Amino acid sequence: MQSTVSGRSRGSVSASLPEFPWDTLADVTAKARAHPDGIVDLSVGTPVDPVAPVIRDALTAAAGAPGYPTTAGTPALRASAAAALARRYGITGLAESAVLPVIGTKELIAWLPTLLGLGADDLVVVPELAYPTYEVGARLAGTQLLRADGVPSGAVPALVYLNSPSNPTGRILGEDELRTVVDWARGHGVLLVSDECYLGLGWTEQPRSILHPAVCGGDHTGLLAVHSLSKTSSLAGYRAGFVAGDPAVVAELLAVRKHAGMMVPTPVQAAMVAALDDDAHEREQRDRYAQRRAVLLPALQAAGFTVELSDGGLYLWATRGEPCRRTVGWLADRGILVAPGEFYGPAGAEHVRVALTATDERITAAVHRLSD
Repeated sequence: MQSTVSGRSRGSVSASLPEFPWDTLADVTAKARAHPDGIVDLSVGTPVDPVAPVIRDALTAAAGAPGYPTTAGTPALRASAAAALARRYGITGLAESAVLPVIGTKELIAWLPTLLGLGADDLVVVPELAYPTYEVGARLAGTQLLRADGVPSGAVPALVYLNSPSNPTGRILGEDELRTVVDWARGHGVLLVSDECYLGLGWTEQPRSILHPAVCGGDHTGLLAVHSLSKTSSLAGYRAGFVAGDPAVVAELLAVRKHAGMMVPTPVQAAMVAALDDDAHEREQRDRYAQRRAVLLPALQAAGFTVELSDGGLYLWATRGEPCRRTVGWLADRGILVAPGEFYGPAGAEHVRVALTATDERITAAVHRLSD
């Protein structure tokens, strides 16, 4: 007899979720690993470069803190986040109380509709090609889901996600596009959430935050921007991110997260302060990714791939004009593992996502294999 909790069968939540995408790559991963020179893993965008000493030192110095951390974050962390957004991205007028640390931005995105109290009567809109966790968050909350770019037509949603530069494509939304969506969202009372984890990684043009005055006129009402230190500071293992924007929405999230015990550990908060205060290591990391992109992009094109939309971020959105799983297999035969475009929505059926998050040595190995 299957046990239940509150009348629901155990496992019913997981049954409502899609299969975890990366679990479907076992066969091609094994094939790529069998290459005589080892695998070149360009699938998951996980950082490979060392954490800067200034950040590690800050983590170590705070390691003796015995008490519970604050859900709201230390005053130093909130001040450093607001200052970094102003200094790096031109975001002005952001109150420190409108910044909230999170246990990695994937956690926030997965639980945001639930934290906001959304449910079956609410609609969440995600981009046509999107980070899968947007959909997971909607499913966990039991909301309706729509894939649409720009201003959706029809029913008025409760929440709309933007992502620029995009994961997986690297597409950058221009100021005019962003202003159009911001104006529409405000006119309809819709919460607009911009995933800006790759904001510092624009290659052919400069990405803009929805909190930038040129986009929102200096008014953050109805807007949230999600920021991560995983990519820009190689802190994926620290689970270090934050959300900023509308003070009223941030206050609501804080109130719920206090009850749920969602707290960033004190040493990690100290490390975040160091990362946000130091721009030198962030520039160095950006330069590493730029150099890897400059090597890998022409190699893919010379091998017959078309690379589209990849103006920013950590990925190249590539196609050979065939089903994406066939392309994944072709690359795995050469010891290169990439992500099938279908992971990110039906529109990715003929593309693959190629990450720049590999060492210089592995990127060089990929280039040689593509030319064979």
